[in-house]
Amino acid sequence: MPEQYEIETPRGPARVDLDAPDEPPASLLVLGHGAGGGVDAPDLVALRDAASPAGVVVARVTQPYRVAGRRAPAPAGQLDEAWTAVVAGLRERWPTPPLVVGGRSSGARVACRTAAALGADGVVALAFPLHPPGRPERSRAGELPVGVPTLVVNGDRDPFGVPDAAPGVRVEVRPGERHDLSRHPSGLAQLVLEWLRVNEWAR
Repeated sequence: MPEQYEIETPRGPARVDLDAPDEPPASLLVLGHGAGGGVDAPDLVALRDAASPAGVVVARVTQPYRVAGRRAPAPAGQLDEAWTAVVAGLRERWPTPPLVVGGRSSGARVACRTAAALGADGVVALAFPLHPPGRPERSRAGELPVGVPTLVVNGDRDPFGVPDAAPGVRVEVRPGERHDLSRHPSGLAQLVLEWLRVNEWAR
């Protein structure tokens, strides 16, 4: 059943939009939004719609700065701190299923940076912003996790660039897609769902 509630974090309340199956879950998938966007982004909603019927608890997390009505994102350390508190709260509720963290753009970066500390089993990075537009020398490739199965899905027309595949990091490039990944969100969601199934994190 869909559920919405707030979780207190050191940076103020965050909001969780939760969709949980009635049966014991195959995994817990926690997703964050982009810097200026929200959890109703087409790719996040499509992924929710695909994963929920496959036995996955899907939690879409709105960062405290967005709950407070601000569009400018908080500094990275504050984003990570709030995200970690939310995931910890969700783990108290679902302590045993495999944990997959992810999100789009800024949310993907937060999930990547915190995956190891949270003990995540996998990471889904949608529209991972490899570098600021026009600044390829400012690569963020070092934020991608090491040793955790990671799926990166980017568009081939993304001005933020596309990371290279690496050991444990699978990169899927969607033709014709830009940073918003909004042209074919259902196809993107099916791609992620199959990856979850291969790793036995979805039914």
